[in-house]
Amino acid sequence: MKNLDKASIKIVLPNEVATIIRTLTEHGYEAYAVGGCVRDSILGRKPGDWDITTSALPEQVKALFRRTIDTGIQHGTVTVMFGKNGFEVTTYRIDGAYEDARHPKNVEFTSRLEEDLKRRDFTINAMAYNDDSGVVDVFDGLGDLDRGIIRCVGDAYDRFGEDALRILRAVRFSAQLGFEIEKKTSEAITQLASTLEKISKERIHTELNKMLKSAHPEYFLRADELGIMQVIMPEYHALSREQKLFGGKMAVGCACELPEKYASMLLFAGECEGTECTGIHQNASEVCRQVLRGLKLDNATIDTAALLVRQCGLELTEDESRLRHIMYEVGPQSIIRVLDFRLTYERTREDEEQIEKVIKVQELCQKIIERGDCLSLKELKITGRDLLELGIPAGKRLGEVLNALLMAVLDDQSLNTAKELADRARHF
Repeated sequence: MKNLDKASIKIVLPNEVATIIRTLTEHGYEAYAVGGCVRDSILGRKPGDWDITTSALPEQVKALFRRTIDTGIQHGTVTVMFGKNGFEVTTYRIDGAYEDARHPKNVEFTSRLEEDLKRRDFTINAMAYNDDSGVVDVFDGLGDLDRGIIRCVGDAYDRFGEDALRILRAVRFSAQLGFEIEKKTSEAITQLASTLEKISKERIHTELNKMLKSAHPEYFLRADELGIMQVIMPEYHALSREQKLFGGKMAVGCACELPEKYASMLLFAGECEGTECTGIHQNASEVCRQVLRGLKLDNATIDTAALLVRQCGLELTEDESRLRHIMYEVGPQSIIRVLDFRLTYERTREDEEQIEKVIKVQELCQKIIERGDCLSLKELKITGRDLLELGIPAGKRLGEVLNALLMAVLDDQSLNTAKELADRARHF
């Protein structure tokens, strides 16, 4: 965006936001939409949420609206409810000292909007708006939107010293918007990157995921160049530059296709660079587990991510019998996701022959699933109880017979009848 004219900017506020602002102003208070919703509206992006800042104290806000929730009243925040939708309304405030590199020890309410904007992280997030005043831009956020840069409000060392998570947020906004980080801001990031050790792993993972799901997931390399990854993910930092570049290309192709919580494992695609996909070693999967566990992800997510990395090199065959065995080993539902991942890998390598193979195998897997082929014990036309009635003893032997029958059916689906399986069981 170039040459933004503050006077000509008109933001269409949601009805609920306009109602909150109008109600507060009609009762003698100031009120504005503020922060990311203003930034995104100016950029033509749909805001994820709408925050409101006001000169009214929390008790005064609560007195004006029928349904409110004290979501952070000690810091001046009240959530005003409209049906199931909530909108945070926060009193203008000045933050006290930050003792944990994340939260202010106390806050002081103020009647001046500029004081409230001064405490915010980046200039592009420090703009306010209402229909009467238009855009309030004390720190040249519009200019930075024009220039395409991320710049701290005031002194970068102070802003990052107050809240170390802002270090990651700077790179994340850079990735989401395709912006550069201003020189003094990037210098402060490099100097203070070690303070990220004070931030919880859950919050770090949230920022990493947003970066991976952004328009520029390859900006992880920038985070590494600023010293961030060495602190929060040394396994990534230890990869070669070529591996990191490859992982970034993989992320571009994959991050928007996979469920969000699986995105972090894409970092380890760089481990595959320079090798045939079938040569991916077990260690890549274990590194993936280690890092995601360190980021406090749930076990189901860790298992799925490790599976995708480990099975990326699975055999590509058009032999239906062999493919059913592979689908059984990987899991009929997981195989589609694994092949999606493999396809992105081959596209990143620009291997047209392998791309064609993966697509053919994907189509064949889908055909097998839609046809309803037997791919697991629960789909066999014979059960453990049936085998007991045939005289197969309970325990290990019963399991061995069931498994042998399944292997036979994976080879030849015509064998999956109660009579045929019973006859084979008798021979066992």
